[in-house]
Amino acid sequence: MGEPSATDPGKPREQHVNNPGNAPTAPAARRRAARRRRSDLDVVTAWWQGLDGDGFLVLPPPNRCRYTQSDGHEDAAELHAARGLTGPVSFAYWHWQSHGRAFDRSGALRGELLLHWGGDHAAVAAGLGAGPAGFRVVDGGPQGAFRLDRITPRDEAGLPEPTDPDGVRQFLAALDEPVDRSAGVLRYRPLSPAEAAWLHERLDDVPDLSAATRFVVPLERRDGLTPDETGRLLRAWREEYEGRLTEWGAWEELVHALLRHRHEEAWEIVGDLGSRAAGVLSRVPSERGLAVVREAALAGHRAPVHAWLALHRSLHEPDAVRAAAALAAELAAHDLPETSLHGLYDALIGAVTADWRRETGAKHHAGRLYATLAVVRFATDARLPRALRVLAANAARDRVQHVREEALRPGQTVLTGVDTADALAAVDRYEAARAGLLSGTGPDLTGSEGRLGDVWHRYRTLTDADVRWLRDRVADPTTGLQGLGFCLELLHAHGLATASDVEALLPRRLKDLTKKYRTTYTEWRHPLVTLTCLALDLDHPAAGKLVSWWNGARPLWKDELRLLTHLGAPDEAKAAELWDVVTSPAHDVGQLMTWVLVRARLDGEHPLLVADRLFGSPGISEYVLHRVLIGVADPGQPLWHYAVDPRSVCWWRRAQEVAEHPGLSPEARAVGLRLAREHYLIRYPDQVSPAPTEAERAKALAWLARQDTP
Repeated sequence: MGEPSATDPGKPREQHVNNPGNAPTAPAARRRAARRRRSDLDVVTAWWQGLDGDGFLVLPPPNRCRYTQSDGHEDAAELHAARGLTGPVSFAYWHWQSHGRAFDRSGALRGELLLHWGGDHAAVAAGLGAGPAGFRVVDGGPQGAFRLDRITPRDEAGLPEPTDPDGVRQFLAALDEPVDRSAGVLRYRPLSPAEAAWLHERLDDVPDLSAATRFVVPLERRDGLTPDETGRLLRAWREEYEGRLTEWGAWEELVHALLRHRHEEAWEIVGDLGSRAAGVLSRVPSERGLAVVREAALAGHRAPVHAWLALHRSLHEPDAVRAAAALAAELAAHDLPETSLHGLYDALIGAVTADWRRETGAKHHAGRLYATLAVVRFATDARLPRALRVLAANAARDRVQHVREEALRPGQTVLTGVDTADALAAVDRYEAARAGLLSGTGPDLTGSEGRLGDVWHRYRTLTDADVRWLRDRVADPTTGLQGLGFCLELLHAHGLATASDVEALLPRRLKDLTKKYRTTYTEWRHPLVTLTCLALDLDHPAAGKLVSWWNGARPLWKDELRLLTHLGAPDEAKAAELWDVVTSPAHDVGQLMTWVLVRARLDGEHPLLVADRLFGSPGISEYVLHRVLIGVADPGQPLWHYAVDPRSVCWWRRAQEVAEHPGLSPEARAVGLRLAREHYLIRYPDQVSPAPTEAERAKALAWLARQDTP
């Protein structure tokens, strides 16, 4: 036997010698053929690169630098400038997150590719067309993304071939779509006999629990798991996920089936899950389930409060207001944190709105308006404790005029069954009681950043009561990083933070403050950034220790935020260091805004004028500069958001102010006007937070028309 081949040590050399014409072996031929075969990504990319047209741009396929939609819009602005385009251009792109979900490492499509866009929706739809051969592009509408996916065959019953992974994925995704995504409790269309049989067959064939997930979910959402299937799944679940039951993707559906079938091990499983089982228990009402969620809620967990109200209504008190009042009394008796009461308030509003929609058949828009009427009514409802009435009064503050506008609308109101005179009386009662209810209160600091951002506009000026509330929250040891960021930013930006605020946080909270908290999608900075700026401005003894921490090697997450602390006690050296970064390719997380504010403080002028002078400066991203220009319109409350937020009232008002500012260049004012035109108040008013009244939108449209009139 000859020596082993250098290229294939496992095969004798004779095989190569005896290969006529030195033709490739079968495995080598297959590998070369695979390389020649175009992947799905190749097909999509080739189609994509041929889409550019007049007034329509497609961005190149993404890399990791285009990770979000904001990055995509920034890339589009840069491409627009690089090509020397002057008029409005529509564009489309996908980002790295969509890419990773849609394609595997070999470039095979494994899920829908979301195609995001900007500009005119109709122009983008026309530019994208039907999609490449073998694929289709589905239009998600003016407020959604386009979706690219493979075209797959179906049989006469609408079922995919079980061996077709794309067809199966698409079929299951269609089953996963609720009848009404806006409903509080999601419902799904019933299965046809053929669909149910297909799912049961697939469930019988799966090799393991992980593969079963995608069939368990659509079946049990329609009460479809059989007792035998439930028992088999339970045994596999306990064996494979012992000690980590909630890591399996279909655990809620299986617990639902266990409770529905009264399986002997159901309550043992519920005990293992604890408060995490509350949502499932609310869908299978029982006294035992009520006792479990009540105990969890009274232990201080916020999430089970929704289930507690639902079960209490199902089993004892159908009236939502009386039920909520009873639960509020129990919460108060156990001296639970305010977050539990917020959970009860949310559950109450959701319950009465769902009841009304179910009774009237009303759609999502009408349901939102009815929820607004409910909060206005509850603010003065004597059946509710004051704490719940205060929460309702706070929620109604930006929404009460919607009720008045709807009640005064000529003709048929969307509030089916609501007496308009009664609605107007509720508005009058609310407005008379509002000041007394809201004095010294504030938003839920533990809620989502989005909800807090929605009320940011309220704090452009601060009352004495606002300042007291903010200081109390800063001093409260239970306030989390998000709440501290919100409150401390407001106090500092308005020049009202003091040494007592520094001392309330140091050293007692320093361990918490040095934890990572990303704030790239909010109007406030990391609270330790703000605290450092405050300490530097006050020349507080703690300033040196804070600066040393920022200059340390670890933790690494703080490195990109360190320069934001230069706004405290600024000097020319800090300004120069910031300038080096903002003119470099480094990703901007607030450095340019910080430089503009630093320069304005050093030169004693309005930051808008500083930003205006940057137009055309080498190394300055126009996209970032435009965001900064709007964000610094009020130096007493800068908008630190990662990108222009088209849904925010704050950004609309600042865009107006920039467009009207007499001291700015025509180029800067044009930026304000363009962003105002693109704001959702003009294009998609139902997406603005807080939602505008029709009168407010009419006023905005009239303002825009005046700007366009010579």
